[in-house]
Amino acid sequence: MRIGTGYDVHRLVPGRKLILGGVEIPFEKGLLGHSDADVLTHAVMDALLGAAALGDIGLHFPDTDPAYEGCSSIMLLRCTRGLLEKAGYRIVNIDSTVILEQPKLRPYHDEIVRNIADALEIPESAVSVKATTEEGLGFTGDGSGAAAMALCLLEEL
Repeated sequence: MRIGTGYDVHRLVPGRKLILGGVEIPFEKGLLGHSDADVLTHAVMDALLGAAALGDIGLHFPDTDPAYEGCSSIMLLRCTRGLLEKAGYRIVNIDSTVILEQPKLRPYHDEIVRNIADALEIPESAVSVKATTEEGLGFTGDGSGAAAMALCLLEEL
């Protein structure tokens, strides 16, 4: 068994789509980044890669590579699953938390879980996605950005 953790943060800015767990969420701001800047999916990817000791998303999908500009993070998550399989690991479960003051994510929860589970080819029951605010504190609390944390468990095939 291998445990991994992941963390990601991106700034919220006007003129970008807000994508979390592969779901476009209506909001006046979106996350700034080279890809679609999906902090949740990025945190999950880093947790998975870390558990397998395969580096991080910057190693496999660098933001200096034009091939990943505007890229879907769910597609990158599928590629991450392939890297894990090649290395001889199976995903047991994922637990994640999105830290974001607004908008509320409850209406999108089930679709987010479904997207992550589908991309990783694991049951939805193996994917936990939670959301919280920071009660107005810090960069997430003042609406400047969003963050996500993830924890995963892998087992060797």
